[in-house]
Amino acid sequence: MRSHIASRTLVAVRALVILAALTLVGAACSSGVPAASPPESAAPSASAAPSASAAPSGSAAGLPPVAAAPAHTVVVMMENHSYSQVIGNAQAPYLNRLASVGALFTDSRAVTHPSQPNYLAIFSGGTQGITDDSCPHRFTAANLAAELIGAGRTFAGYSEDLPATGSSACTSGEYARKHLPWTNFSNVPAADSRQFSRFPAGSPSAPIPSGDYARLPTVSFVIPNLCDDTHDCSVATGDTWLRAHLGGYAAWAMTHHSLLIVTWDENDDSPGNHIATIFAGQTVRPGRSSQPITHYSVLRTIEALYGVPALGHATTAQPITGIWKA
Repeated sequence: MRSHIASRTLVAVRALVILAALTLVGAACSSGVPAASPPESAAPSASAAPSASAAPSGSAAGLPPVAAAPAHTVVVMMENHSYSQVIGNAQAPYLNRLASVGALFTDSRAVTHPSQPNYLAIFSGGTQGITDDSCPHRFTAANLAAELIGAGRTFAGYSEDLPATGSSACTSGEYARKHLPWTNFSNVPAADSRQFSRFPAGSPSAPIPSGDYARLPTVSFVIPNLCDDTHDCSVATGDTWLRAHLGGYAAWAMTHHSLLIVTWDENDDSPGNHIATIFAGQTVRPGRSSQPITHYSVLRTIEALYGVPALGHATTAQPITGIWKA
């Protein structure tokens, strides 16, 4: 009888050991599943951040882990000022405040001179052989917009003083097509080149209700006119315009898992082509970064965040690291 009881006890113990082992294996497997992406309108909590073993979109492409690709990214292109003309300038209080709550890159360089090749570089990974500001041009090469659209995401360019949606005009008042690289590519729908009045809060009569940033495309470029981008007017003018027209989005991005990038196409022709570049948003850790970056680095980072292939010279650029919140 004792032998029979001992045998039954041994079987039970073995069963418990096997069950515990299976439980541990199951836990180990489930820990490799990435955390679900938060809804666009919700700020991801600290507890929702993925573990180091997860593979969110950014880390899979060479970026450190972030909760998910930004719900929205807005890139604002300013004009023709060097880093020292913006950062620390009392005439640019908004930009300097934005730099203090975001990541400021202290070694950011444009690719070349004049303007147009720099816009082509940040949009398509190359200058497409353009060395001047001539217009018009037509290209069929791959580019950021075509990549995003092909991946099921969305893109739009919002340009101040653009005569009409999809306009092919080279100039119109303070508008200049040379600053709209997507207009030159046959594989980007004309409808994706929009007037700035359609940007949220751009106008009381805009088709998109004021402040409805959640309806923005995945990636947007914002192109101020030749005065408000500081090409023809002062840094103070550009600073005031940015605060009035992008300040709302910047604040919204801080709590809605989105990203704002403000950069300059080129500097004032001083040696080094040193420009200011600022990243701000909920997943960005505030501070200064001394890592060297160019327009190709910015493009490579956007491509990595949204899981699309690197283009042209962006293939040899490193995605921006060290600024993302874990």
